[in-house]
Amino acid sequence: MGSPVSSTRFWELYPPTSADDRAWVVVFRFGTVGQLRAWLDSPDRRRLLDEGRDHVTGFDVRKVGSAFSGWFRFGEAGGREAQAPPNWKQAMMVLLALYPTVMVLSLTVSKALTDGGVPEFLVFFVGNILSVATLTWFLMPLVNRVFAFWLVPGVARTRRRQAAGAALVIACYAFSLLVFGLTGWLTAD
Repeated sequence: MGSPVSSTRFWELYPPTSADDRAWVVVFRFGTVGQLRAWLDSPDRRRLLDEGRDHVTGFDVRKVGSAFSGWFRFGEAGGREAQAPPNWKQAMMVLLALYPTVMVLSLTVSKALTDGGVPEFLVFFVGNILSVATLTWFLMPLVNRVFAFWLVPGVARTRRRQAAGAALVIACYAFSLLVFGLTGWLTAD
């Protein structure tokens, strides 16, 4: 999906993504499941569906559990998208992949751009583009595979497994801090 052609705080309208695609997408936002159910059962929605019956071929209801849930997909469950891990695990995984990404880019690309006289606001923009791309297409899929034993919903949730996963993530944090602490110490003027 590209940028919406129209939006409010509660809905967005997206045009087709290609010449071959004739589907428009409307995204509605609800604060609670109760509000969603009320809309799905409302006379207003039924009236709109009746008016658009010749133009609307179907609809799909999906719940987005967190801002990061797109990075945590573990296949289908019973014909529906599987649930994402709890938000606290997602946040831990994003930090695990984001910190080294930002540090490496800061020590390499950002430094080269800054030394080359590129304005700081552009250096940060380029860094953000590279960070998001690296996380989305490389690091988050890798982190999901390595930590699947701890992240995948439906895997046995023993206390031992939970503790082992959290301890491993914390150990990876410590290793990253050690590596970049030494790197900073070695590159200090």
